[in-house]
Amino acid sequence: MSTRDPKSAQQTRAVAAAAMGNATEWFDYGVYAAAATYITAAFFPGHLGALGTMLGFAVSFLLRPLGGMVWGPLGDRVGRKAVLATTILLMAGATGALGILPTHATAGVLAPILLITLRVVQGFSTGGEYGGAATYLAETCSDRRRGFLGSFLEFGTLGGFVGGSAVVLACQLALGSDAMHAWGWRIPFLLAVPLGLIGWYLRSRLEESPVFTEVQAQKQPPTGLRVLFTDYRRELLTLAGLVVALNIANYTLLTYQPTYLQHTLGMGESTTTAMMLVGQVIMMAALPWFGRLSDRVGRRPMWLYSLIGLAVLAVPMYWLMGRGTVWAVLGFVVLGLLYLPQLATITATFPAIFPTQVRYAGFALGYNVSTAVFGGTAPLVNEAVIDGTGWTLFPALYMVFGCGIGLIAWFFLRETAGASLRGTEVPDSGEIPVLAKAGAAPDARGAAVGA
Repeated sequence: MSTRDPKSAQQTRAVAAAAMGNATEWFDYGVYAAAATYITAAFFPGHLGALGTMLGFAVSFLLRPLGGMVWGPLGDRVGRKAVLATTILLMAGATGALGILPTHATAGVLAPILLITLRVVQGFSTGGEYGGAATYLAETCSDRRRGFLGSFLEFGTLGGFVGGSAVVLACQLALGSDAMHAWGWRIPFLLAVPLGLIGWYLRSRLEESPVFTEVQAQKQPPTGLRVLFTDYRRELLTLAGLVVALNIANYTLLTYQPTYLQHTLGMGESTTTAMMLVGQVIMMAALPWFGRLSDRVGRRPMWLYSLIGLAVLAVPMYWLMGRGTVWAVLGFVVLGLLYLPQLATITATFPAIFPTQVRYAGFALGYNVSTAVFGGTAPLVNEAVIDGTGWTLFPALYMVFGCGIGLIAWFFLRETAGASLRGTEVPDSGEIPVLAKAGAAPDARGAAVGA
């Protein structure tokens, strides 16, 4: 007879389903980044082809705010589970369809139009995917372990990137450059379909978030975007500012980096992919440790360390990358480890900014608007400035700019380590995390008792 705690089992299923869905979403972004050279040749031939590829990446983000406006309020009304099962199917289907598109050589201008259309579908579905997965996981996890368990959602993010990069690298080594340019680039995109079906199966078997179910049982008056904008402006702006820093770093380091290393520094295709793979595996291994640390010291100290560290070392590390392959790996790993305190604590930090009744909508809207403006456009901005000026250190300066915005938002961020996410009030555990007090146990509101 099994003696396993049902709540623990639910948390394990929630972590697996959320991480798998997130891995599917970011598998596409990882493949798109690693295969950018082939996409350029297939869909955007010409002198400015790389800009076309970066535009194809950025355009999916233009629909993310619209997706957030649709999926977020829907998730606050009908539940997290149904929305998450739908968005993963849309995402996987659109990604798989990329693998069967005609190229510019066979379909002319129709080829990039179809590519952009599928990226739009991906952006719309992603507008509800990430915020919903983080919200569901945060509401299902124990308050005392939200940082640690929530970090596995980002483990899925990097897992998707690593999986995408690894598949592209394997195809490069097995097929060679000519075959990759001819048809091999299609294989990684097609693999997203079975991954998405696995994620959908896991999510369809989940129970609804207990925090959401409790609020629904209280028959609270309906909320929507109007309530969010009128009553939670501080929370929206705080989240948006932190996301500026998070996503400029994210999409510069994890998405634009292969293009930067190949086009700007002259590295080979396989060398670049292998370097990215090594750096991302190291980041994955460190993620749970940073998540657990945030449960002890709090979310605010983790973000402060990361923002200041990136602002100070971005320029020196990008200068180091230009000195050779080994130095490029070192610079990337250093910046990646400085970025991890942000990445590892997204699920623990962002959903906790809002109360339950507007949590999905607040996260989805604030996150996606900021991501559309500053995140998805980061590769395009970096490529355009470097092409126009030849200034190879611009990506570092852009990261410094993002960290400056993030530091302003950090001053308005409430500490929520150990705080309960239940109820309809904004979570707040105070400046000192509960778990940092030896012997303390959190009460229903997350306050320290017995210290």
